Amino acid sequence: MISAIILLIVFTFIAVRQIGKIKLEIWQVMTLGALGCLLTGEISAFDAVKSVNLDVIIFLFGMFVVGVGLEESGYLSHLSYKIFKWAKSQDELLILILFIIGFASAFLMNDTLAIIGTPVVLHLSKKHNTSRKLLLLTLAFAVTIGSVMSPIGNPQNLLIALEGNIHNPFILFFKLLLIPTVINLIVAYFVLKLFYKDKFHNNSLNHSQEPIMSKSLAKLSKISLYIIIIMVILKISIVTAGINFDFRLTYIALVASLPILIFSEKRFEVLKNVDWKTLLFFVSMFILMQSFWNSGLIQGLINNMNINIKNMLMIFVVSIVLSQFISNVPLVALYLPMLLEAGASSKEMVALAAGSTIAGNLFILGAASNVIIIQNAEKKSNETITFLEFAKVGIPLTVLNTIVYYVYLSLA
Repeated sequence: MISAIILLIVFTFIAVRQIGKIKLEIWQVMTLGALGCLLTGEISAFDAVKSVNLDVIIFLFGMFVVGVGLEESGYLSHLSYKIFKWAKSQDELLILILFIIGFASAFLMNDTLAIIGTPVVLHLSKKHNTSRKLLLLTLAFAVTIGSVMSPIGNPQNLLIALEGNIHNPFILFFKLLLIPTVINLIVAYFVLKLFYKDKFHNNSLNHSQEPIMSKSLAKLSKISLYIIIIMVILKISIVTAGINFDFRLTYIALVASLPILIFSEKRFEVLKNVDWKTLLFFVSMFILMQSFWNSGLIQGLINNMNINIKNMLMIFVVSIVLSQFISNVPLVALYLPMLLEAGASSKEMVALAAGSTIAGNLFILGAASNVIIIQNAEKKSNETITFLEFAKVGIPLTVLNTIVYYVYLSLA
């Protein structure tokens, strides 16, 4: 019970983010929550260490290294010019961010695009005199919605694809989720336009190519980017071919970071600029969520609700709501075996993927990518998005997204 109270306090502090004159960052609140569980004996030190998912931490570390290399070398700004130079207005810029980053997240994973995309949208905001909050929210919704349509778009989709007895998951996901995902990216544009209409201007966007600041680091960062793309294609091929090989996403991030860590003269500068606060946030989150899980409150709630767990609407409601409390990956790890035991169809498995992923648009803590984007933005620009600012747009967007996926899957 104490862990549930601590979790509630953490949610409250993340929503408020300020006590008197003391301004709290998300990682600080989560770390204090984890320490509270340890000090009250809600979780043992051994279980706390065991609860930390090293695959996630190592994956994020590797991608942070690549992201810092791309940014510090100037190659990321150079690349963003090539991609976004086609946008002639602010509206076109938002649409390009939503669709290019959204579709890229389906193949390079949402957290990857959150890491790489944050400095890109901050640069675009400064370059084109556009609201940073608007572009950061656009990025957050793009990576969440875009990742829905692919079995490797995010960790929970991958878990469902591997453990959900789905034959040829790429074909099934694209068949059932591609069209509603495109619709939801369009919906996101109109929702953002509605809530941030005073932030839009009619000025033409003037693009200029950014210089490369470090040619050697840019070359190594480019190699790292190619490694990510090649290894993602290799992973897709292995999954599609049904080859029984444990090719973890961790390997992709770790191998991609090696050219920079081994060969760059600026390796220590890169390591210094890695977002260690976000890594600490995730370590703390794993400990707090495991402590809450050990309390048995969630398991008891589901068992006592007496619901039809195979009902598609119920799958969406349960996965969206509970993802806010125990995160989407643990939610899927809990719900998936129950669906398998109940003899759920592949369509219902896909509904679980869509619901648990789109849950990330509701509140900040609904998706790891949201936290990565906000903490990255705070570190690089002192810009932040509060819990209420996110929820104001996220709640109506999530409702609309859910309706689109539910209706489409029901008719498919």
